Order: sequence, then C-alpha cells, then structure tokens
Amino acid sequence: MPADQAGPHVTGGARAARPDTHRPRESDAAARAAHERDALLATAVRKAIGSTDAYGGMAYLRSRDRRSLVLCTIAGVPLSIVSAFRRVAAAGPLPVAVSYRTGRMITLSDTEDTMRRFPQLAVGMPYDFASACVPVTAGEERYGVISVLWAASDEGVPENARRHLGAAADRLAAGLAALEANGHPVEPNGDTAVVELVPATPPSTRVGLFDWNVATGALSVDDQFCEIFGLDPAGFDGRVASLTTRIAPGDLPEFRSAARAALDHGRVLAARVRVLDREGHPYPVELWGRVPEGGPEVRTHLVGAVLDTRTGTAAAAAVERLRDGVFSLDPDGRITYANRSVELLLRTRREDLVGLHPWEALPWLSDPVYENRYRAAMLSQQPTAFLAARPPDDWFAFSLYPDAHGVTGRVVAAEPPPGAAGPPPSEPPPGVRTGVGGMYHLLQLASALTEAVTVKEVCRAVADEILPAFGGQELAIYAVRDKRLHLISQSGYPDGFLDRFEGTPIGARVPGAEALSTGTPIFFESVHDLAAAYPAIALDEMRAWAFLPLIASGHPVGSCIIGFDETRAFTLEERGLLTALGGFIAQALERARLYDAEFALARGLQQALLPHRLPRLDDVRIAARYLPGTQGMEIGGDWYDAVVTGRDLTLVIGDVEGHSVGAAATMGQLRSAVRAFTTGGHPPDEVLVRTNQLLLDLDPGLLASSCLIRFTPSDGSALIARAGHLPPVLRHPDGHTEALYVAGGPLLGVDQTAEYPVTELRLSRGSLLALYTDGLVEDPAVPIDEGVDRLRAALARTAGVAGQGGDGLDRLAEVLLHEVGSTHRVDDVALLLTAYG
Repeated sequence: MPADQAGPHVTGGARAARPDTHRPRESDAAARAAHERDALLATAVRKAIGSTDAYGGMAYLRSRDRRSLVLCTIAGVPLSIVSAFRRVAAAGPLPVAVSYRTGRMITLSDTEDTMRRFPQLAVGMPYDFASACVPVTAGEERYGVISVLWAASDEGVPENARRHLGAAADRLAAGLAALEANGHPVEPNGDTAVVELVPATPPSTRVGLFDWNVATGALSVDDQFCEIFGLDPAGFDGRVASLTTRIAPGDLPEFRSAARAALDHGRVLAARVRVLDREGHPYPVELWGRVPEGGPEVRTHLVGAVLDTRTGTAAAAAVERLRDGVFSLDPDGRITYANRSVELLLRTRREDLVGLHPWEALPWLSDPVYENRYRAAMLSQQPTAFLAARPPDDWFAFSLYPDAHGVTGRVVAAEPPPGAAGPPPSEPPPGVRTGVGGMYHLLQLASALTEAVTVKEVCRAVADEILPAFGGQELAIYAVRDKRLHLISQSGYPDGFLDRFEGTPIGARVPGAEALSTGTPIFFESVHDLAAAYPAIALDEMRAWAFLPLIASGHPVGSCIIGFDETRAFTLEERGLLTALGGFIAQALERARLYDAEFALARGLQQALLPHRLPRLDDVRIAARYLPGTQGMEIGGDWYDAVVTGRDLTLVIGDVEGHSVGAAATMGQLRSAVRAFTTGGHPPDEVLVRTNQLLLDLDPGLLASSCLIRFTPSDGSALIARAGHLPPVLRHPDGHTEALYVAGGPLLGVDQTAEYPVTELRLSRGSLLALYTDGLVEDPAVPIDEGVDRLRAALARTAGVAGQGGDGLDRLAEVLLHEVGSTHRVDDVALLLTAYG
C-alpha cells in the first residue's frame, strides 16, 4: 500500500539488455518447448475424453508460485461456461485443488454427490453432470490435474474411467517431466487452448481438388474429385473430355463459360453445374478456381476445387421449409444459423441474430434465467425447454438439444403458462448486463467467506482462494481502528515493505485510504498509471493493482489491496466482481470481529465449567483433552470429570447436543449435578436416573449422553452405566483392545421413567480405559462403529506410549487426537484416559 510520505522506489526493476547472440536460438527453443507442452496437453485431454466416453475435459497446470492451478487446455466444454474456474486456488476446496494436493483421483457421480462433498463447486456450477479429477504426477513432482465430464445418468462415472484416466495422466506427466529435465519450464503462460473434437458424423460437404491445363486438356485431380464426378480414380485418363461426360448436357455451356471467365479474370467463384452420379441422376456442385500466379505461361492453367454440398444444401432446404423456428448455437452460445421461420416468429432478421448470443440479440431474453438454461443444457448434455415472453403479449416455447459441438434449438409460438396474470413483463431497460458466469463466480468465491468464522479465517480465505482466483501475487488487508489503517493480514510482500504504512490515517493521500474514504475501488493497470496518479509512491515488483474499499452497513471497515506481477487490463466484469467481493469481505470481517469478541467470552465460560485439574491417585494416572469444533461457535456441551469418593474413583464423560452458550450452560449444570450425586454416594445407575430427571425439569430443549464408570483401584472392580453414549474402549495389559458395548439406557432428557442398567467389570493392572465423545470418532463418510474401531486399533498400536515416562499418558492423548480425530471435524471432542497400575 503506497504512502504519501514515501519517495519513488522500485525494487527488481528492468535491467539493461546485453547483446547475446544465443538469445534468438534460446527463444526458438522455448517456443518449441511451449508448443510441445501444449501438444502434450491437447493429446492427453483428447485421450481422456475418447477413452472414457466423456463429452468434455480440461487440463490444469500449476502456476509459477504453486498457489494456483491454471486452466491450460479445454475440449468439449464451452470456455465461457467454466471461465470462473480458469484459475483455481491450490489450497481451495474444489475437486481439482483437492486432487492436486492429495494426489488422489476424485469422482463425483451426480449433483447430489457434488453438493454433499464440494458445495463450492455446486454453487459455481449448479448443473447436473458427473465428473472426475486425476492428478498428473511423476515421482514426487505434481504438475497439475486432468478433469473430465460425463452427461448425467444413473451410471455416474463409467466403471473403466479410473484406469483410462490414470493412463492418460501418467503419459502426460512423463512428457512434462521430460520437458522439465531438458531445462524447459512447464508452467502455463496464461492462455487457454480450446481443442476441437472430431464430430461423430462425417462432414456434409466433400471437396475435390484439380489442376487443369486448358491449352492441352490435361486434368490432374485427387480421389475425392473423382468420387464427386462418379469417376473411377484408377481408370480416369486425366483428360477433361472424359470429365465432360459426367456433366449434365444442359450445364456444359455454363462449365465452359466458367473456365473462360477464370482465364480472362484470373478466378471463378462458385460456378454451379450439375453432375451425373453413377446412376445418371444430376446433382449440383460448385466450382471454385483461379489462375496461379507466375509468368504468361501459367495463364493456360486453372487450379481450384469442386464442392459437393448436396447433404448440407438438402438439409438446409429441409429446415427452411419447416414451420417451426430452428436455430443453431455454437458451444459458446452464439447463433450460427436461423431458418426463415425464426425470422417470421421473432420478427428479427437473420443478419441481426447470427454471431450474437440470443440474450444479446433479443432484449426480452436478457433475463439471466435463459442463459442459465443454455448453460444447463451444455453441462448436463440433456435437452431442456422453457417458455419466454416477448412484450406486449407474445409467448414462445424454446427447446434446446445439446451435444459437445453446440446446440440445436427449436422455437414455436405458445400459450401463456397457467397462472400467468396479465401481459408479459416489459423489456428491461438497456444497460450493462451481469453475465450468469460472473454471478456464479461471485457466489462461489463468496461462499468461501461464509465458511470463515474468525478474522484469521476470513483473511486466510481471501489469501488462499480469492487472491489465486484472480491471479494476484500480493495481498494486504487493513482494518480501521481509531480512524487509522492497521494491517491485519498480508501475503507475498517483501519483508518490511508494509511497515511504513502501519497506522496510516484514513484521510491520507494514498490509494488504499482514498478508496476507503470515497467508497470507490481504484484500479491501476500498469506501473505508469499508478506513478502518474501518485508520483511520490513506493513500488515493489508488482505491475498492476486493485484497491478495494471494505465497507459494511455504510461504515468503513478497512481496505483490501491486491497486487499483480504483470500489467493487467481489468475487464468490466472483473471490476464488478472485485468490487462486489470487497463488500463480501467487509461483511465477513465485521461478522468475524463480533464473533471473536463473543468467542472470547464464551470460551472463558466454558473453560470455567471444565475441571481445572484432575485427581492424583496411587496406581492410577489420568489425562484429559478437550478440543472445540472447527466450525461455528467453537463452544459446545462436551465435558469430562473424575470424582474421588472414599476408596472409589468415578470417571465421567458427557455430551450435550448443540454448539452454543446455552449448550455450555446446560453442560455446566449437568456436570455439577453428576458430581453432587456421585459425591453423595449414589451408584452410577441412580446418578444417571437423577440427572435425567433434573434435565427434564430444567427443560432446556436439549438432550445429552453420558457414561459413568465407578472404579475401585484396590481390587480393580468397576461398574459401568451408559445413557445413549458411545462405548468405552479398554486396552488389556497384553495389548488386546475391545470396545465395551455394555447395556445402556436412552439419552438424558427423553424419558422421565428411563432406567440405566449397570455392568460389572474387573480391570487388571496395566489396563487402560478411554472415554470419549462422538466428535473424536465420527466421520460423515463412514459409520460410527468404524470410527470406534479406528480408536480401538489406534490404542492397540500405541501400547507402549502411555508407559514412557511420567507424561506418557498425555503424549498418548495427543497421538490419539492426531491419528483418530478428523482435521475438519465439526463437533467438539472430549477425551478421558485412565491408566491402572
């Protein structure tokens, strides 16, 4: 962020050029290497699509700074539709990024699967399709990802897709590794190559080539030419006289006239004659020819082509005769053809339609819902239909039939839909239209902010997802405090560069402060632009900047500065997206600051409710851990306790549902009640009965689970009672482990008359008991029993840890949290370990 007090300073500026006779050769080598890389990518994408019966595919390569994945090659999928994903944050939650980071193939069978596992992708591309992402890896080096798409179906991802995709990725990785081994970088140059797929049907136009010596009558032709004229290529004698026998007699004068015109004027364009097929039936062809350039002797020669357009001409004529309107869209949604009926129905000339998107050519289709129908058809590869209204009182039914090469459309007049009251809405006023792709891109990036809870998480989301999505290299986020800007997060800046700007007044003559004070974002597309606007500015190696004001609910929150290492022409859509994202970032920061304040209070309350220390007993060691969930308030109802009563020790674990201050308060009441009833000498089953009645009397609207074990160290006897809680896990002295699925009663707070049976158990010295809450073992991808078994197996593997020194049990607790718990857990975790003997 530049400051008005800083003088001009540029680090890493341009160096003087030195003569280098090898530079052209090096440039040629680099160009050849880039061409070879692009060829490898195109071949890999084609192979991935063809071998798996996919309709489209993409290849991503890592960026130079490894923070982004850049879309380099695409086939079968309109680039305009996936423009929001041309640059993906490598640290983000999208399938491409996860596949790259983990080195695993990721498959998504349908929309429901995508929404459940990758909601940000579902927000950005809310269409029905199946997909797979496979990493491109050679040894320890990971270059990028290949992604392919299939039409939505009950089958989802084809059964053999994994093998074929893995093979395509391996071949690409080997090719890229070879390039890199020869000293050529494989990182992308920023452009996306669109690869054409071969149509399933052959082209409808045949082209034959000829070279005709008019003076001698010699005619040199290719095989296609012979086929068009019904000649046998092997038996054709190369004489024009033989050719004229295949021309309809009535068209011979036209044929000779075209030849003379070509000789006189140097060329002939689209002369039409009829040719006889092998059965003697005439059909039209077009002749295109010219006199080759050269001396006077070449004036006796004609070179050119003959076009057989029968199929295409007949098809076009058939479509022109239809009463229904028929049109064609290219893969990016532009109109390439419209029949006469389209003109009549829509009262628009074909010349005014071709080359434009329907929603651009027809103002009454500018509602984003219609563009969304086209996008849905292309990505799902399923036909779709919709009604559209043209003011003042016309309705039309549109049908779209897609494949990987475009869309065939049909339009007919229609009746108003049931419930349509009054005339259709009037056409929208002219103005800048927000594209559906930009809207989904904004939603997809904003969704990353909705998952961020703390200020630290908001800043991380901006740095890890939003910054790479726009190809930025530097990020600084400032917050307003006491009418000054204070840095709260930065990424990519040189060490110490931002120190001079700490505490800058919001009224200072610097871009970040002025953007905030005016409420208007400021964009600089080059160093020259920035230096011209702020002559006394300090610069680092960046070449373009976006200064975004962060304003929420009408008051300033801070500034966000994004730097780019190359000059950049910010498009109107990019400016709109960045401006809107500034508002989302401001709201997320404001929400996060409130959360941080509330969390400090709530966390203090929870810490006060949990035991400050655990009892120390001969022959018994106890260790406990509590971890908050990674989402939400990070405060919940999990608790643990250890209560000494005479010669006994009662171990307690419990979990109140929910994550809120109310859940924590209820937990505190239950913990106090269990401790009081236990201290009063009640057995475990009666403790749970009384606690259940108390919870029902309190009526907080919450349920709870709990497990109590009354243990007598002198003889190793134990009594266990459960209230809807997961089973304790016991490790025997010989290392054998088991989950104690003993009898239990219902959750606390359900039934006033509930009973909680007691199970007797005897522990041997050297045994270890683990009590825990479900946050440790739950995983949405597997049944809860498998999570319990994962804990049992981890206890068996770590049999020697608990006995290593006085803090061995604490180390064991940390190991279990790391090996068993999920890094993306949502629920709280409470763990109570007790070692006997």
